[in-house]
Amino acid sequence: MAGSSVVLTELHWNSTSWAKVVGEIASLEKKTFPEHQSYPRSFDDELKNKNNGLIYMEINGDLAGYVMYSCTSFSAIITAIAVKENYRRQGHGDALLKAVIKKCRSKLINRVSLHVDPLRTPAMNLYKKLGFEIETLLKGYYSLDRDAYMMCLDFDEE
Repeated sequence: MAGSSVVLTELHWNSTSWAKVVGEIASLEKKTFPEHQSYPRSFDDELKNKNNGLIYMEINGDLAGYVMYSCTSFSAIITAIAVKENYRRQGHGDALLKAVIKKCRSKLINRVSLHVDPLRTPAMNLYKKLGFEIETLLKGYYSLDRDAYMMCLDFDEE
């Protein structure tokens, strides 16, 4: 998008834009994921956990997407990623994932994992393009009739 202002920001709990950004993300969550799979009721608490982080993208001041993650000593899990429908297929999901991977590498994380519905082909293709590999199929992960792949990206020891 020529002439667009794209900004990636890590959300901090003491940010002056906290309430606005969390509200917009909760709204995006509700539109993107089935009710049992979204965080809106507990989003605030999830983000205040010191092991969790969130990077969001704004395009010309409009929240375009976000990625939420949780870290332990040596690994991280991407707990949610979403891009607004009108911003999809423009490389924004790619940029969000690369930003969280860079953040994890800076924390000396060895592995990043995520769960994805095998039927979400565009998401699967994006993760594979960035080096994630299917580790296992988790039967009934989302619901009795919805499975998930656990995909992982391992970093080489440097």
